[in-house]
Amino acid sequence: MAGFTATFWIASTLGVLALTAAAWSFAVLAKRRRRGLFCEYGFQLKTFYLEQDGDIHYAQWLHPKEVPKSIEQAQVNALRKFIRHGDTVIDIGAHTGDTTIPFALAAGPGGCTLALEPNPYVFKVLAKNATLNRGKTNIIPFNFAATETDGVFTFHYSDGAYCNGGFLDQIENKRHGHRQRLDVQGRNLEKFLRREYGGVLARLAMIKVDTEGYDRQVLQSILGLVREFQPVIMCEVYRRLNQAERESLFDLLSQAGYECFHYAGATTLVGDQVTRDDLMKSAHFDMVALPRRLRQAAA
Repeated sequence: MAGFTATFWIASTLGVLALTAAAWSFAVLAKRRRRGLFCEYGFQLKTFYLEQDGDIHYAQWLHPKEVPKSIEQAQVNALRKFIRHGDTVIDIGAHTGDTTIPFALAAGPGGCTLALEPNPYVFKVLAKNATLNRGKTNIIPFNFAATETDGVFTFHYSDGAYCNGGFLDQIENKRHGHRQRLDVQGRNLEKFLRREYGGVLARLAMIKVDTEGYDRQVLQSILGLVREFQPVIMCEVYRRLNQAERESLFDLLSQAGYECFHYAGATTLVGDQVTRDDLMKSAHFDMVALPRRLRQAAA
């Protein structure tokens, strides 16, 4: 009898474990399925009052993974240390335009802020934001990625509604968890700008690159502009980059005549200097690269 009881208990326990494992597997599969489902989200108009710039309007994307954005006067003022009225700014990986609008406010309606976003679903929101503050900004949005050659490229995103992703095939660490594929248009940005916007390049003051680990390749593709016009550069040291990839990004900037600094936040911008030995000390961080001539003039 005792043997039968023990056998029954073991069988029952195994059955419960099997049901639990099945339920867990079903939950995981359901979660993955939900993550892979496509849904296109709209936007909600928000207004921020800035002490100097007045009411600033912003279209907040309603994707559930999108963090609520804000625009503040201190953010715009920090940018005005490097961007003057009438200057040109390039925002590569502009997303919905939460960084584009502050850039454009600093450059003013007499300036030119060029914003690139290859994701067609996010681009609709960026295009809307480009229209909202026209008396105070001049934003020109482009629905393509900055790539070495013109063509169609496969980007990878974290969810089926394409909130966050990039050209992740270019980095060595493929464990990025971005499994949703989206084909996007890519163009050689330097050739495009010299051909279509050559008249505004002489006032190129800043380039921001935020492309999920593809920043070095983007900067390499526009290196002629970087060397010639020496704009301030804001870029990202992506969490999945290994040491060699981080050093390649740092060396490209250094050889182009730049010194690198930690990004200290939207209202401060420039933090402590970054050396080649610092590149692996943080899993992920943003950098501000200043031309040495700018640093020497400030000193």
